[in-house]
Amino acid sequence: MTASLPRQALPPDEPPRPAEDRRHKIRRRALTLLIIVLLIGVPAGYLVISANQSRDSGKDKEAKYAATGLTKGWPSQVQRRLYQVPMPHPSGKVASYETNNWKTSRLYVQFQTPLRNLDVFLHDMGVTRADLKRGDITISARDQKITGWDFTSPGPWYGLVHEQKAPKPTQYVMMSLGNRKNPFFYVVSRTVP
Repeated sequence: MTASLPRQALPPDEPPRPAEDRRHKIRRRALTLLIIVLLIGVPAGYLVISANQSRDSGKDKEAKYAATGLTKGWPSQVQRRLYQVPMPHPSGKVASYETNNWKTSRLYVQFQTPLRNLDVFLHDMGVTRADLKRGDITISARDQKITGWDFTSPGPWYGLVHEQKAPKPTQYVMMSLGNRKNPFFYVVSRTVP
């Protein structure tokens, strides 16, 4: 007896496909190209744009921090706490500027406040009126140049240096009594990491 081989299923007869016409081929290639552009080109373009924006932002920040002078407005509460610069209320004509490098960090603050706040400000800083010395210019020429402060105008001028052991900041204070009812204060608070 002869064994019969199992019959293999043959694929059904399919009619032959007509050749792809030229328009369909161009459309398919265009669609493939569009998908490639969307999957590769768009993210790559986004990365380039993002990198340029980041670089520009870095340049803006560098320019901001390299600029000399003060910015109108109060320093943040964190800055005031870190540099231990008590700001009495009310105060006007407030401006500040912060510099940082690997060696030292400084916060420059200027403000005008009513004379009744003098003792409050000094007390909160940890000093008294006795620490103010008439005619003592305690803020360096370097710091004056950075801020544009000028202590040659008529005063009277008073200065003090409040030295503290690191990591606490050292404060250099100048006070102008040109307006006796509303003295003007200039403070440089320096920290050393």
